Amino acid sequence: MNCSACGQPNPERTKFCLECGMPLAARCASCGGELPPAAKFCGQCGTQVAAAVPSPAERSPRSYTPRHLAGKILASRSALEGERKQVTVLFADVKGSMELAESVDPEEWHAILDRFFAVLADGVHRFEGTVNQYTGDGIMALFGAPLSHEDHAQRACYAALALQGALRELAREVKRQHGLELATRIGLNSGEVVVGRIGDDLRMDYTAQGHTVGLAQRMEALASGGSIYLSERTAALASGYFALEDLGEFRVKGVSEPLRVFELTGVGALRTRFDRSRARGLSKFVGRTAEMSALEAALAQALAGHGRG
Repeated sequence: MNCSACGQPNPERTKFCLECGMPLAARCASCGGELPPAAKFCGQCGTQVAAAVPSPAERSPRSYTPRHLAGKILASRSALEGERKQVTVLFADVKGSMELAESVDPEEWHAILDRFFAVLADGVHRFEGTVNQYTGDGIMALFGAPLSHEDHAQRACYAALALQGALRELAREVKRQHGLELATRIGLNSGEVVVGRIGDDLRMDYTAQGHTVGLAQRMEALASGGSIYLSERTAALASGYFALEDLGEFRVKGVSEPLRVFELTGVGALRTRFDRSRARGLSKFVGRTAEMSALEAALAQALAGHGRG
């Protein structure tokens, strides 16, 4: 049996590809029923087998993670298990997906979602984020774990903006080809998670601390179609590097106090931590009069053409 993802031949009765770890049991694109290897039509709904492909949620993460990222994750996984990490969580989904799915043929909707998921995965991986799970009509992604990045919030914001642009292009194509209004909403939150076990196929187990994941999902749920909403914690880490609009306080389910929410609207003027420190005002030297005088004298000699070795 050849794997539909990588083409690797596998022995009969093998459930997962020996090369990429993808499930070998085909599923009907129309009803999701499992198909025997020799089936030409689905036994549940009669759809031709040619239309049956595994859903993104069933694929091995190794089948959609770029090789260079997969190598980094596997090389560091033994040191990551059980470690607390500061991360930024990104959720993205299609607004009103059930209504959209109901208005087109199941095979058409399946094809649209395949393109949608491909755009999402490419945007996340571009900034070394990890697609942690598929949510049916969207994804959950992590920046800062399992690959550590001090600038995880910035990477997540850059990824969100890149996704926003790419998904607008996709929405125009879907509108032209299928007559559907495809609107994506994105939510971000930063906080602590605990890294769990990472398997050979890159499947990962994470548990959130302090509602980190839940708040990111709430940001997504609050967002209107085509927009990106940030929690106050992510906004604090991204301030200056990105253009943010303060939307005020919102009551969020599961949280006792109102939360301040920001909309990410573009890239800011700052690029480095030094730019950010300078914008806030650099600390003054105190008690360094002699040293400053020496520096100024050396600068005056250099400008006069009297260099020293």
